[in-house]
Amino acid sequence: MLLTLIQKEMMHHILSVRFIVLLLMCLLLVPLTLSMNYQHYRQNLVDYQEAVKLANAEEKEVNTNMGLDPELEVAKLFLKPTPLSVFANGLGNALPSYLGMTRNGIVQGPSGLVSVSLSYLLGHLDFLFLVGTVFSLLALLFTFDAVAGEREAGTLRITLANSLPRDTFLWSKLIGGYIVFVVPFLVSFLFGLLLLVAQGFPLGEPEFFPRVLSLTLVSSIYIAVFFAIGTVISTYLDNSKTALIVAFTVWVFAVLITPRVGFLGAKFIAPTQTLQSVYLEKTAVREDINVGIKEERNKIYVEVWKGRSRRVPFEEQFALNREVDKQLRPIHEEFRQKFNDRMDEIDRRYKREQARQEGVAETLSRISPTSSLIYLSTNLTQTGKTKRNDYFQAGERYYDVLDKEWFSKVVDHVSSRSADPKKNIKIAQPPDLKTLTLGETFRQSLMDILLLGLFAVVLTTVAFLKFFRSDI
Repeated sequence: MLLTLIQKEMMHHILSVRFIVLLLMCLLLVPLTLSMNYQHYRQNLVDYQEAVKLANAEEKEVNTNMGLDPELEVAKLFLKPTPLSVFANGLGNALPSYLGMTRNGIVQGPSGLVSVSLSYLLGHLDFLFLVGTVFSLLALLFTFDAVAGEREAGTLRITLANSLPRDTFLWSKLIGGYIVFVVPFLVSFLFGLLLLVAQGFPLGEPEFFPRVLSLTLVSSIYIAVFFAIGTVISTYLDNSKTALIVAFTVWVFAVLITPRVGFLGAKFIAPTQTLQSVYLEKTAVREDINVGIKEERNKIYVEVWKGRSRRVPFEEQFALNREVDKQLRPIHEEFRQKFNDRMDEIDRRYKREQARQEGVAETLSRISPTSSLIYLSTNLTQTGKTKRNDYFQAGERYYDVLDKEWFSKVVDHVSSRSADPKKNIKIAQPPDLKTLTLGETFRQSLMDILLLGLFAVVLTTVAFLKFFRSDI
């Protein structure tokens, strides 16, 4: 009986106008979007390769006895684009194209938004956008009148007058509609993947295929969540027009408003410093340290030269200056340690503020299943929070290496410098960015996986409980 009802529900949807709309959306948008984003990725890859080639051609040795502008970018860590960005651009355009290493700290290069700032106003079209926005709305349009339409037409009373269990009737609505919806979606996605492979996308590589498959499963679960939302609305309302208005309102809040309100609210609940203010604070600390060193050197210089004439022999002048440098050396190390401690304190405070604000924002935004879909999908495609954190952590590791091998050995004071060719130090190469395995990605995204499953189960349960208790 269930199979017969499912077939009947499938035929009902296939012969409707909304199925034609779904079919056109799938066949036109999915392959076209994937193809366009792959071309965009290839251009980004060429830009990355050219930038790295230019950076490698520059001088890679320095003399620590020479002066160095604290704001000069002596090395750069470039962000390599990932092929999986064709499915979800994520933070790709928002992240800096490189991290520049200076004595004052790490500075961020321009992001991809600099060259596409106007198009950014209109939003980015990718597979994640289609699933999160377009197909979630279509899923509600498939289910908003599943029960309300039958009740309004009077057929629900006739159908249930027979010995037909209510759970069988509702399951047939859900399963039949979901099959009709998800099959064109999966077929169009498969066609889009074949088009990508024909253009050179490395789908067969072990690093990419499991992630694409996981993204497909996550998208299917997300669509099921909105099928459950539509069914809940349909069981609670008797009029299909009212159900359509409510469904559209729920979609607006769930997809467009709630994810953004969470981050807006977090800015008031947990405010943070700006990155520019942190950089200026570090610069001020370095200037204070340099002033302190200069004052101490002047005191030592006065003590050493006390009672002596300026016209002493050159050998004695050299010896006195060496004595000044000798007494200044432990003071210089003390001030450098103070500088490093202050830098660490500023960084820790800023990171704590950022982590707290971001944690509050994520928690608030996860009220909507769309947020869980975005967090999970961008982690799978290596364009989300995890990739951003790994990128900045790699920059910090690179900076620590340069600080240990070079920045800490640079001589600021002219009188302390010597033209010693042995002081030349080769700049270390940037480290490779760490890539999480699929298992590690799922462990980090466990909360979003559980939330999507919980949304689907709870909403479906609510729909059944309401339908069982309704008067037909």
